[in-house]
Amino acid sequence: MKALFIGGTGTISMGIVRRLAAETDWEVWLLNRGNRKAEVPAGVRQIIADISDEADTAEKLKGMTFDTVCEFIGFTRDQVERDYRLFRGKTRQYIYISSASAYHKPAADYRVTEGTTLSNPHWEYSRNKIACEEFLMRKYREDGFPVTIVRPSHTYDERTIPLGVHGNLGFWQVIKRMKEGKPVIIQGDGSSLWTMTWNGDFARGFIGLMGNRHAIGEAFQITGDETLTWDQIYRTVADALGVELHAVHVASDFLAETGRKYGYDFEGSLLGDKAVSVVFDNRKLKRAVPEMRTEVPFHIGVRRSLDYVLSHPECQREDPEFDAWCDRVIAAIEEAKKKV
Repeated sequence: MKALFIGGTGTISMGIVRRLAAETDWEVWLLNRGNRKAEVPAGVRQIIADISDEADTAEKLKGMTFDTVCEFIGFTRDQVERDYRLFRGKTRQYIYISSASAYHKPAADYRVTEGTTLSNPHWEYSRNKIACEEFLMRKYREDGFPVTIVRPSHTYDERTIPLGVHGNLGFWQVIKRMKEGKPVIIQGDGSSLWTMTWNGDFARGFIGLMGNRHAIGEAFQITGDETLTWDQIYRTVADALGVELHAVHVASDFLAETGRKYGYDFEGSLLGDKAVSVVFDNRKLKRAVPEMRTEVPFHIGVRRSLDYVLSHPECQREDPEFDAWCDRVIAAIEEAKKKV
């Protein structure tokens, strides 16, 4: 069978591409700009194109058909409308990567299923994903366009350390603060529940949906089965580093308000996602993909990530502005405690 990945070299998609290339009979194609060609597994074929140039992409896809087309970089409705024009009649299945952040916020119930209402007033990113889903499902109902919706949550790989509060340059400055014995910010009181998913585990569920007739016209969330509090997540990271965790708990709405002044979108990433407890019910996925299971718990996955990051300086992007912001917020919290 033949699959096309639009993108294909990101945190989520690279885990799938690697597994397909190593373990299956799928013929794998990537459509992207070729910026990470050196990381593409042997045997994977590439179409070098910028899909936003629809005419050029259509020309390069001329005469090609696929069993499955997987869209990883479609963030707005106009982008999936373009995909509909490009792939209508050219694929037996179109898998759209949406987001679990699209689920109702504030959460009506911490237990989330695919039937949970989609609504997120805090995050435009999530609202755009909802609009994409609505367009694609309408095309399925009206025109038979063979769509499958996939909703990931917090998926990570060896190049990333999943955290709740970090700056615009990513996770490294928080890791650096931990290593230096400095306090780090955890949103809320640290007791809300969250799920981290290793990209290899995500890939197992995703591949099981590829070419699966039971997946057409359906939505599936793909996450691991392990649920942790945010305090447990940060302590696990600190344990892997061999350091003591110095946590400062800060209300999420306070972080959203103070962060906005410095260009940090904590309203979206926290109030619209990580500030609420979430436990995913994956029974629907497991009915469609019986082999789905979690093999890499967080305490193992994060050690893999840290081993990689600590040995690859290019992953260590320092962020002195975020570091200074953390110091200001923590100082303000400590000062407020003295005044009470």
